[in-house]
Amino acid sequence: MEKIQVIVLAAGKGKRMNHEDIPKVLIEIKNKPIINYVLNAIEASNVCKTPVIVIGFQKEKVINKLGNKYVYIEQKEQLGTGHAVNVCKNFLKGKAENILVLYGDHPSITESMVKNLAESHLKNNNILTLGTIKVDNFQDWKSVFYDYGRIIRDNKGEVSAILEKKDASLEQLKITEVNPSYFCFKASWLWNNIEKLKNKNSQKEYYLTDLLNLAFSQKQKINAVLIDPKEGLGINTKKQLDFVKNLLFK
Repeated sequence: MEKIQVIVLAAGKGKRMNHEDIPKVLIEIKNKPIINYVLNAIEASNVCKTPVIVIGFQKEKVINKLGNKYVYIEQKEQLGTGHAVNVCKNFLKGKAENILVLYGDHPSITESMVKNLAESHLKNNNILTLGTIKVDNFQDWKSVFYDYGRIIRDNKGEVSAILEKKDASLEQLKITEVNPSYFCFKASWLWNNIEKLKNKNSQKEYYLTDLLNLAFSQKQKINAVLIDPKEGLGINTKKQLDFVKNLLFK
C-alpha cells in the first residue's frame, strides 16, 4: 500500500476564462499547460509515484495532452470538489494510507510545498493536515486572499474552524490566516466520511472543505502547515490568469 496518493482535480470547464474550446487546466502559461506546473511539482517532490487526475470537461483533450503517465478518473457531472474526490473512492480505497488533494488550476504549487505538507501529515499522524496562508494584510497583490475562508484557532493555538468569507463577521474578516484548500487526509477516515457531505448550498455542490467541519465536530485533531502565500494562488478567471502570469511567470 502506498504511503500517499495524490489526487489532482482537473475536471472543470473554466467558463469564466473565455476559453470555451479547451479545458481550463490546458490553458497555457509560457507555452505550457497550467496543470503541467502542478504535475511537475508533484513529480519532483517524490511524494507519489502516479498521481490520479480527475477529468471531466473535454476529457479526451486532457488525456491526449498529458499522456499515459497518469491514472485518469472521470467526474461525469461537475458537482463540486468533494464529489470529485468521491469519484476516486472505488478505485483508491485500500491502495493508499493517505490522500493528498491538489488542484490542476494552481500553477503556483511548488515541490517544497507538496513535500512539506506530505511530510508534516505523516509525522503528526493526524486525520487531516491542511496548508494555511498567513499575510500581514490584504493589500496590493495579497487582496486576492480576502475572499478565502478564515482560519479560526482556539486559545491553545489549534485550528478549530474554517469560516467562509460570507459567514464571517466584520471582526473575523480581519483575520489574515486563510485557507487555500490544500488537504492531506488519512485515507480510512476520508473514505468513511466523504459520503456524509451535503450539497445544501447555493451551488448545489459537495465541497471538500466541509470535511473540515466534520472533523471538528468529531473532535479530531487537525494539523496546519503554513505555506508561502504565492503557493496558494489559483486561476478561476481571465483576470486571475493575467495576475498569476505577471506575479510568478515574468
